[in-house]
Amino acid sequence: MVNNKETSMVASLLAVMAVVLSFLSTAQAAAKVPTVIVVGAGMSGLSAAKTLSDAGIKNILILEATDRIGGRIHKTNFAGLSVEMGANWVEGVGGSEMNPIWEMVNKIKLKTFFSDYDNVSANTYKQVGGLYAESVAQHQLDSLDDVVEFSENLSTLLTAKKQEDISVLTAQRLKNRVPSTPLEMAIDYYNYDYEFAEPPRVTSLQNTAPLPTFANFGEDLYFVGDSRGYESVVHYVAKQFLTTNKAGQITDPRLLLNKAVVQITHSPSGVIVKTEDGSVYRAEYVMLSPSIGVLQSTLIDFKPDLPPWKILAMYQFDMAVYTKIFLKFPYKFWPTGNGTEFFLYAHEKRGYYTIWQQLEREYPGANVLLVTVTDDESKRIEQQPDSDTKAEVMGVLRAMFGKNIPEATDILVPRWWSNRFYKGTFSNWPIGVSRFEFDQIRAPVGRVYFTGEHTSQHYNGYVHGAYLAGLFSCYITNSLSNTYNGNSKTRKIFTGIDSANILIPCIKKGACTYHVQPKGT
Repeated sequence: MVNNKETSMVASLLAVMAVVLSFLSTAQAAAKVPTVIVVGAGMSGLSAAKTLSDAGIKNILILEATDRIGGRIHKTNFAGLSVEMGANWVEGVGGSEMNPIWEMVNKIKLKTFFSDYDNVSANTYKQVGGLYAESVAQHQLDSLDDVVEFSENLSTLLTAKKQEDISVLTAQRLKNRVPSTPLEMAIDYYNYDYEFAEPPRVTSLQNTAPLPTFANFGEDLYFVGDSRGYESVVHYVAKQFLTTNKAGQITDPRLLLNKAVVQITHSPSGVIVKTEDGSVYRAEYVMLSPSIGVLQSTLIDFKPDLPPWKILAMYQFDMAVYTKIFLKFPYKFWPTGNGTEFFLYAHEKRGYYTIWQQLEREYPGANVLLVTVTDDESKRIEQQPDSDTKAEVMGVLRAMFGKNIPEATDILVPRWWSNRFYKGTFSNWPIGVSRFEFDQIRAPVGRVYFTGEHTSQHYNGYVHGAYLAGLFSCYITNSLSNTYNGNSKTRKIFTGIDSANILIPCIKKGACTYHVQPKGT
């Protein structure tokens, strides 16, 4: 028989155990709350996550909307071949500085091919009637080189004198070289739209001429044509801090796929992130890496709304669309060999299936062509059946090579603009966005931080820009001293990327001040 004293002792012991269990439960729950949630497992998101991990902030959670990592670097199977739907080139090789992506590509020994554009003048086709004389096409290319040199010098002068930015088209007008004929427009498209995915009337001069990617890393371009895919560089970054199994597959529980973020509630005490499947995640901070196109859409609902200065800055930047259409044929009917890889089609409609590439070196014997369209043509093509696109493409090829060519057996038309998780392919710096507005785009809002290729000041639009933005979203610099509060008179955002930091010191030391270069400086 148990006496009252023993009963009291048991009750006391149970009470103590309840308190201890409650404490342990609370501690375990707290331990499960990540310091940072990273939204997106593309190059920039994973680069940011790795940077946090390297700094000792390992309590992170990565939420990826799709069933894979890599973002806009994505291989797919096309007619038995592994082709790149998104990023395809390492741009900026052979210069005084090493492109970090080129270094990775070489470390993992991805198969690449030098893209030689030197003989385009000998491979430029009229709308009807065959090739232009090489001397005629070369004259237009030389004329374009003069405009480019003039534009770069003008851009440098405007920057030095702190003058307002102008568009690339304005520079062309000042040089009295505005393209008007099909040949002039084709050469112009090849030089500008093929790089920026938007026309000269849209693109900022001061932020694209000279282009830092080529000025710093070199002017060479290498096409990635490896069955492992360009996305291998993203996996290379991820595997440096995420756990894998013996087969090399990522098994780290901190990476969750098929988790589309649809709502972010933020306050001074932390963030709450909701995903489309109804899951709820809490953290101290959130780092957003979706494209600027996604941020301009309604996919993610912010509670409370982002401040007006942030929304206005984001809405001013451009999300461009660059579409690579692959076609397979039963046999080759186009020239092959040295100096024939790239060819142009000059149509009265600017940008109408203008840039072509035969891929015999990259895919020997596969009989594959690649044609690139951009901007409004990309959006138009995304909205029509592939059969209509194929018919249009065959009409262009017959105009170039005659009526007796075979029909394409396969066609691949990526639809980046229509995809709600991307809303385009890469950002382009438009006229009207100064350094001040750009800094606002990458500025944090409370505990909400931003990264992505669109936040890379010098390399927006490039894979290396995405990688470097991920690094610098955690380590950002500056030397100004005003406090950022959304007031145009006292705003301050980072003025560089190499001397101080943002998120990591904020987490570790509570140093969460943010600096901006005042407008007009």
